[in-house]
Amino acid sequence: MSLISLARRGRAVALVVGALMLVPLVAEARPGGGRSSGSRGSFTNSAPPSTATTPGGAQSFQRSAGPASPASPSAANPGMGAAAAQAARPSMARNMMMGIGAGLLGAGLFGMLSGSGFFGGLASLAGMLGFLLQIGLIAGIIFLAIRFFRRRSEPQLAGAGAPYARQGQDGPQGYARQGHDAPQAAPRANLGGGFGMGAAAQAKPEPIELSGDDFNSFERLLGEINTAYSNEDEAGLRQRVTPEMFGYFDEDLTQNVRRGLVDRVTDVKLLQGDLSEAWREGAADYATVAMRFSLVNALYERSTGKVVEGNPNETQEVKEYWTFLRERGGAWKLSGIQQAS
Repeated sequence: MSLISLARRGRAVALVVGALMLVPLVAEARPGGGRSSGSRGSFTNSAPPSTATTPGGAQSFQRSAGPASPASPSAANPGMGAAAAQAARPSMARNMMMGIGAGLLGAGLFGMLSGSGFFGGLASLAGMLGFLLQIGLIAGIIFLAIRFFRRRSEPQLAGAGAPYARQGQDGPQGYARQGHDAPQAAPRANLGGGFGMGAAAQAKPEPIELSGDDFNSFERLLGEINTAYSNEDEAGLRQRVTPEMFGYFDEDLTQNVRRGLVDRVTDVKLLQGDLSEAWREGAADYATVAMRFSLVNALYERSTGKVVEGNPNETQEVKEYWTFLRERGGAWKLSGIQQAS
């Protein structure tokens, strides 16, 4: 194989690899963004049992406040959810890989523009050192730029108030924001042991039996949470999810605003569901349910209403594990979402 053929082949590979590294992966839309987020009490680090609906089991949590029981401080602090979500963001190693890929691509393009070819100058030691220097410089600049813009785009803590820039903005096609400016009650730090630090809250988990009303509540919450997320209805989300989950949803919605997008979810229908496990910890009940449901989901450009991702005329099916938390005598709330494997 001639040096020219090798250079051409290397040029093609570098272009493809560089493009893949430079283009960020777009997460799926809908609540949770196709990721596994939240907590399952003391079972947060344990996979829920597989079911007939999801025989392959569930993925581990990618965003979680940790293996927290109801005694976890994050349960009483909405900001803990957003803070814990930062751990799931790209690491320094991934940033460096992106920088190296960009450096390879930039160095190659520089060589082509200068007339010496994609691998021009590599035949000599000086050319090799220059090539490596270009990689290091470009990688360093890109790494610093990514770090700078990421710091500027850090989401506000959910407990700090309404997310920036969402006030007064409506989505396409009569897009509504219900109750966005409604006053929110401050979270309670201690609820009779349910979110307290007493010995009862650290009791050993024990299985519980659920009724038909519980399963009806899970199905109802599936639709209501998707609707509230689609409408950017913060008041509705706060009523139906734990503070940790609200932090993740709020972060995702704020990122959509910064990108100038609106995430709309409609026609949510439960197709199949069964119980994975249900248990009690202190004064709180947990239930993890495997669900297969259909929905219509698309991302719209906020200013024009143009579809930029998804198909508003196509129904898709989703399989997920939803974990619900209920304080003694209270209503069920969404505590976690895990993707089915």
